[in-house]
Amino acid sequence: MSDVQETREPVYDNRAQLQQVQEGLLDGEVVYAVYDAIGAGTGFIGITDRRVILQDKSFVGKKVAITSIPYARIISVSVVSDRTWTGGFFSTSTIAVATSEGAHEVAFRGNEKAHHAHNLILWHMVR
Repeated sequence: MSDVQETREPVYDNRAQLQQVQEGLLDGEVVYAVYDAIGAGTGFIGITDRRVILQDKSFVGKKVAITSIPYARIISVSVVSDRTWTGGFFSTSTIAVATSEGAHEVAFRGNEKAHHAHNLILWHMVR
């Protein structure tokens, strides 16, 4: 798992978001990372050993949804960039998680976080 390491302590940007994910865990489920998302609609992405968790703030009336996507339902994980391939594969801070229902884009606060999230999700998809 080279640069995708299973650590004992999850990586996170915001302790309140980590706690929100931890409160909704299934028995025995392990959190690897919870990253704050930027841009319209998405509050954060949580990555566990069983699923990807997205907080969606785009509902009318200030409603918020927490969406769980099991790895078995993820078709692909992509790096989203408006640059050419010569600009660097991970020179972007946005990924897309695709399911049969559509894609969920997540913009991160930094390229390293996007790279880490992408690799965690991909590793769980192919293992």
